[in-house]
Amino acid sequence: MGETITIKTEDGQFAAYVARPEKVPGRSQTPAVVVIQEIFGVNAVMRDTCDELAAAGFLAVCPDLFWRIEPGIDITDQSEAEWKKAFELYNAFDVEAGVKDIAATIDQVRAMGEVNGKVGAVGFCLGGLLAFLTATRTDSDASVAYYGVGIEKNLIESEKQAHPLLMHIAEEDQFVPKEAQALILATLKNHPQIEIHTYPGRDHAFARKGGEHYDEADAKLAGGRTLAFFQQHLEA
Repeated sequence: MGETITIKTEDGQFAAYVARPEKVPGRSQTPAVVVIQEIFGVNAVMRDTCDELAAAGFLAVCPDLFWRIEPGIDITDQSEAEWKKAFELYNAFDVEAGVKDIAATIDQVRAMGEVNGKVGAVGFCLGGLLAFLTATRTDSDASVAYYGVGIEKNLIESEKQAHPLLMHIAEEDQFVPKEAQALILATLKNHPQIEIHTYPGRDHAFARKGGEHYDEADAKLAGGRTLAFFQQHLEA
């Protein structure tokens, strides 16, 4: 289902995985979703996420946001060596540049003839923070943040947010302390463009299939909420 395209920016170009939905008679255009990676690069989990979104009727694109450090990262969470590599990449990653790369991806995808002009974004872990910043800094039509790390340090960004954002928070997230969760909820609970769901008993990455903390029931619940959110804001 997937293929690779090239995203062009002022700083250079990078690859992105693309999954396209099946063509539907009478419909020439579809909404799109930019899938924002975890710290493991554009790996099988991210490609599968794109494929699932494509099966639901969206054109899904996962850009290689580590291209400035090391292009083509594709690792898992299954070994100590891979975790070490992932955190090295995370620590070297430039968040500001990453958001600009996401904005460039949104612009290029929106201009595709097969896209209806609506482009959303969904991110996980590091991508959860980036999805939050995508909602505040870009013209993404709808964004979804799964267990974003570091959002509590960027809450002032929400003051300029004009587009819808859905957030999934794991209540036992080892990377987002209870104090950070409380601050996020207290600051954002009345924001007119933000919808937040918390998941009792769940740890970080509860929606990552094959991961240590994967929970099928809550992953399905969060996934259903995400799909409904995108259908509401991108298909209209």
